[in-house]
Amino acid sequence: MLTINCKQIGKKYRKEWIFRRVNLSLTAGTSYTFVGPNGSGKSTLLQLIAGSLPATEGKLTYNVSGKDLEPEDWFRQVSIAAPYLELVEELTLDELLVFHQTFKPFKANLTPEVIADRLLLTHARHKEIKYFSSGMKQRVKLGLAFFSNSPVVILDEPTANLDRQGAAWYHDQVRQLAPDQLLLIGSNQPEEYDFCPNVLDVIQWK
Repeated sequence: MLTINCKQIGKKYRKEWIFRRVNLSLTAGTSYTFVGPNGSGKSTLLQLIAGSLPATEGKLTYNVSGKDLEPEDWFRQVSIAAPYLELVEELTLDELLVFHQTFKPFKANLTPEVIADRLLLTHARHKEIKYFSSGMKQRVKLGLAFFSNSPVVILDEPTANLDRQGAAWYHDQVRQLAPDQLLLIGSNQPEEYDFCPNVLDVIQWK
């Protein structure tokens, strides 16, 4: 069992507090969505939970099977997709998938060829990422999160840059995540999280 515990977490930029006194216990096997208007702190909170940003105050702990993990080991447990994260655009899709699995393995039986097919991008396997459309790039980012063998999946604005077909693909894939994974979503679009049982408004921590 994996749990993430936030105790009195706060984040400040210069003199402005983005949020304060966040107390959460997030448990694998379910999903949580953080909602709020643009600029409310959703992305900042998700990056903090992912371990890519430090907290200004409070304590964040990660526990797997009753054992606390050191923050520097946490990145192995997390896959994150967000519009602001960059792909290595000089690589082809095939090269990117091979490179990715060297530090974050894919789920069992998922080869780069199979993943390209599930991304609906078989035709673009040998094309450099820099020539992909914004929607294709977003599908790749989401696919790396969906198909990596990690217990925590974090999706920030998951359907950004996706057309109707891409959004339908997202809904199909997100519902196929393993039941023992922890899914965290940042969104202000209800259609992105209509399946999620736990919806938390970040405004409460202002």
